Amino acid sequence: MSQAVTQPPPAIAPAEAPLLEVNNIEVVYNDVILVLRGLSLAVPRGQIVALLGANGAGKSTTLKAISGLLKSEDGAVTRGEIRFDGQRLNGVEAHDIVRRGIFQVMEGRRIIGDMTCLENLRLGAFTRSDGAAIRRDIEMVYGYFPRLKERTGLAGYLSGGEQQMLAIGRALMARPKLILMDEPSMGLSPLLVKEVFGIIRQLNRDLGITILLVEQNARMALSVASHGYVMEQGKVVLDGSAAALAENEDVKEFYLGGHGAERKSFRNLKSYKRRKRWL
Repeated sequence: MSQAVTQPPPAIAPAEAPLLEVNNIEVVYNDVILVLRGLSLAVPRGQIVALLGANGAGKSTTLKAISGLLKSEDGAVTRGEIRFDGQRLNGVEAHDIVRRGIFQVMEGRRIIGDMTCLENLRLGAFTRSDGAAIRRDIEMVYGYFPRLKERTGLAGYLSGGEQQMLAIGRALMARPKLILMDEPSMGLSPLLVKEVFGIIRQLNRDLGITILLVEQNARMALSVASHGYVMEQGKVVLDGSAAALAENEDVKEFYLGGHGAERKSFRNLKSYKRRKRWL
């Protein structure tokens, strides 16, 4: 009688590594000002992740550390590691980071006002040389933002909402794997904020672009994100699923206007301090 052969258990595939990993980084400006103090976060591939916090928490500095733009402001990552798609980004020049697949949409849009919409879009493709594909991508951008095709004059005359659309469209022209968005709702009316965030959700769904979203409009950010982080004084003090953060009593009070309370700092809340990640 033949003996049964015992089959080995099936191999378990490892969980996919995050597209972006920020591991315990410190950022110093002018060799003396410590802004980020051991910050860590992860952005899964194909997801929208929100980074929340009050003014001065270090959100924009975090994005600039990832995109390589700190050098222009006399800042530097002095400790820790940033990895994107399995590769270390520390010390990589900003234009090479764009070539690797990261594009930052700056706070305040930063479109070139004395250039046309089309010229601004072509500027987003400055690392590319595939002319026919660039033309197709311009038409793709117009499909998402049809108003931009109608605007043939200088971009400086666009409305705030149209400038934000142009800034996002310019980012798409780089064919990024990851877009860093810094305060896309700034200066926009509630109706335009809703429209812009609808486009952000659509781009993520249609094109699979991963997005790290810095935003003070926490309610809107958490409505499109799958995960979120809350920053205070250069550190992450809370993270979780977007749904969990939206229901968190502290987040409600300090960022969502819950309980009718005046917004204040998390660090004044003893129960919150006990939950800080770095303790």
